[in-house]
Amino acid sequence: MIWRLVVLGVVCVCLVAAGEARRRGGRTVTFHRTQQQDESRGQVRTRPRRDTNSQTSSSSSSGASRLISHGPPFTPCRLTLTPAEHRVLDDNTHETGFNGDDGSYVILTWVGGGTGVVLVLSTISAPLDSFLDGGSSRLYRSTDYGKSFHDISSRINNTFVKEEFGVSVGPGSSVILTADTPVLDNPGGIIFTSTDAGATFKFTRLPFHLAQPITYHFLNHDYLVALSIDGGLWLSLDFGAKWTKVHDGVHSFSWGAGVNLFFSCSRVDAVEADERGDLVLKRTKDLGRTFTVIHEDVYSFGYIGAFLFFSVMEDSRSPRVMYFSSDQGDTFSRALLPSASTEQFYSILDGDEDMLFMHVDNPGDTFFGTMYTSDDRGILFTKSLERHLFDGQRKSDFTNVTSLRGVYLTNKLDTDGRIRSVISFNRGGKWRQLNKPENVDCSEQTKKCNLHVHGEHSRNNRIVPMLALTEPTAVGLVIAHGTVGDSLSSSQHPDVFVSSDGGYTWRGTLRGPHHYSILDSGGLIVAVEAQHEGQVKTIKFSTDEGQCWKSYNFTEQPFFFAGLASEPGTKALNVSVWGFRPEEDGQPMWVAVTIDFQSLITRECSDRDYEEWLAHSSEGKDSARRGCVLGVKETYRRLKKKSVCRNGKSFVVSKKQSPCLCTRDDYLCDYGYYPHPNTSECVRQPNSANKTLEICLDGEEDELLTAGYRKVPSDKCEGGFTPQLAVQTVIRPCGVKPTPGFSTLSVSPETVFDTPRERLVLILVCAGAGAVVLVAVVSALLAVRGVVYRNRSPVYRFSNLQIEEDNNCANELENGTSSNGAACQHDSDDVSAVTIT
Repeated sequence: MIWRLVVLGVVCVCLVAAGEARRRGGRTVTFHRTQQQDESRGQVRTRPRRDTNSQTSSSSSSGASRLISHGPPFTPCRLTLTPAEHRVLDDNTHETGFNGDDGSYVILTWVGGGTGVVLVLSTISAPLDSFLDGGSSRLYRSTDYGKSFHDISSRINNTFVKEEFGVSVGPGSSVILTADTPVLDNPGGIIFTSTDAGATFKFTRLPFHLAQPITYHFLNHDYLVALSIDGGLWLSLDFGAKWTKVHDGVHSFSWGAGVNLFFSCSRVDAVEADERGDLVLKRTKDLGRTFTVIHEDVYSFGYIGAFLFFSVMEDSRSPRVMYFSSDQGDTFSRALLPSASTEQFYSILDGDEDMLFMHVDNPGDTFFGTMYTSDDRGILFTKSLERHLFDGQRKSDFTNVTSLRGVYLTNKLDTDGRIRSVISFNRGGKWRQLNKPENVDCSEQTKKCNLHVHGEHSRNNRIVPMLALTEPTAVGLVIAHGTVGDSLSSSQHPDVFVSSDGGYTWRGTLRGPHHYSILDSGGLIVAVEAQHEGQVKTIKFSTDEGQCWKSYNFTEQPFFFAGLASEPGTKALNVSVWGFRPEEDGQPMWVAVTIDFQSLITRECSDRDYEEWLAHSSEGKDSARRGCVLGVKETYRRLKKKSVCRNGKSFVVSKKQSPCLCTRDDYLCDYGYYPHPNTSECVRQPNSANKTLEICLDGEEDELLTAGYRKVPSDKCEGGFTPQLAVQTVIRPCGVKPTPGFSTLSVSPETVFDTPRERLVLILVCAGAGAVVLVAVVSALLAVRGVVYRNRSPVYRFSNLQIEEDNNCANELENGTSSNGAACQHDSDDVSAVTIT
């Protein structure tokens, strides 16, 4: 599933594409129904205990009234289900009705990998002061992937569990349930812990009340971190049995690499320190025994990929500035980005150990900004895409296409006010519009005919029920809602399109909006049509990546759809359709129908079912460069579309890599240079001679030699194109005095050169004749070192971006990140949109 990270207050939630479902940590998904839905259908009467403060929204698209026309036609391929296939599916379809359960939320959690255990918590979302006597949650457990459930509420003493704190799953088979405990009558909260996938639970009373869900260490489930409502940071090293307060006045925290734990805290007796930017950022490397101060006057911080980042109020009268560290806070440097006023914001869209994607908001209510990509230290940024869409709710359509390396998809707001989709196949180096689907043609009146993909902006406006879907195990497969024409249109019914080559080519596959899911590592796709105010009973499935579909009626009693659910990792062959239908007394009853396709697709795949596929080879290039992206060719072993067989749970993506010769496309223009419009050669910016690189990168004073180019992050090319300029330039991040014979960037006038080497040179120069010999020796050493740097890939680069004056810089970091430990523990290195404050 494509997931998107947002922060609401202090609660971190992962949003997933299945209707209004939410997925935490890749293993938990939440479905809900609303009082408004039920009453509008005239089929239920309200039980006050359950729906008094329900604050959810319909999973169906309320924007249907705006969708008044269809886009360019295409004919989906439909195949008829044979009677034998129908009987097999009937025998392996399992329906469960949760009689008497009137919970407004159902939280599904898969525990462990391949265990078949699913926990279902039925509860409500309500503030603590609305808690009524007699209220409780119901906990169900399945050991057969959701085919049957058993009520195990007694194992948690029928305790009420608030939806926001819900179910937390960690490494292995660990589970934590957090009880909704009134603060006034209890000295601390209550948790239930399990290490056997919910077979048994242990009751533990906490010495504090939780301000947010407990956070696991990403590798060791025994290590837990919690934040109390009074700002205490608590650690447990034995899976919650014992807790120790390690610090007071904590505002937010985040695990780093290893057992590094970062947190921001107030100074003693400080009031509203976070609003004043008066926090202290600290780190503990030994689980709370000792602490190191990383920086003071911190406004906010976060951790993503391999980068620690934080904003600093350097002066009470100055705006905030951002700093990055790639070595767990040992050293850090100020990020070189354009200035932003206090009304603007920065948003980190994606990040890993190699680079960051960052959106910088444009001034005013423009709903767009500029996207930049960083170097491997997160310090020097390159302009990637202008007019990048970021709507009024600060939501981005930016999508990491995880099924193919280097591919990203997003939308931009063009000068004519229209939204258009663009795609990059080299990590933001170049963007272009999507190709027209091969089975769709535009009318003659359409000036440009391209596919435009609906993203978060459309989902928030309920134009589509799901975002684009990709999975790392389903190589090259992309499923998305979109429209075909000159731009993205909300006046057309969105259709479903599929790509099998990572977004190079597309095909219309389903008419109208659908909920969809990828199973068996891409060997099976399932979809349920989004019904507006209607009920569902049919599921569609495809075994050839959406080229053709079969339909199966999975129930004789249709119900109101809530969402699709399948085991994370896409390797399962069963899927559950969740919804609700009224009971005899008119109350809604939750219903789960689990369909096991393993009995239909019985043959295990063999070698003859797979093919060798060269990625990024869909478009014509010369044979030597065909498939070369980011300096490497990748050949995958993947399932043939015509093969109907099971990849199975043991399937592992197999690929072979071979390096490519470097070309100009493998390089970006370095700091102080820009690409010539005619030759694409990197030429010196006219005003760069007076620009100052006003930071000291990790305190280093080495000269960084540049030829005007730097290699694209993650690029693995070898040999070939070697950037060279007639006049070489020495970039001096710390403002070291220029070496004779080289042109340099000017340095700040207030910079003081007082290193031991410089003092020695000064003394020797003043001494007289001996200085001539010494200077000659030093020059020779510098020349040798210059050769060394010339043969290395230069780092710490800043390109195609002009730094504005520090006095005008206002780096506001908006709307939080996973700095509070992030209730989401990611299954991959991919992060889809983090906005920080």
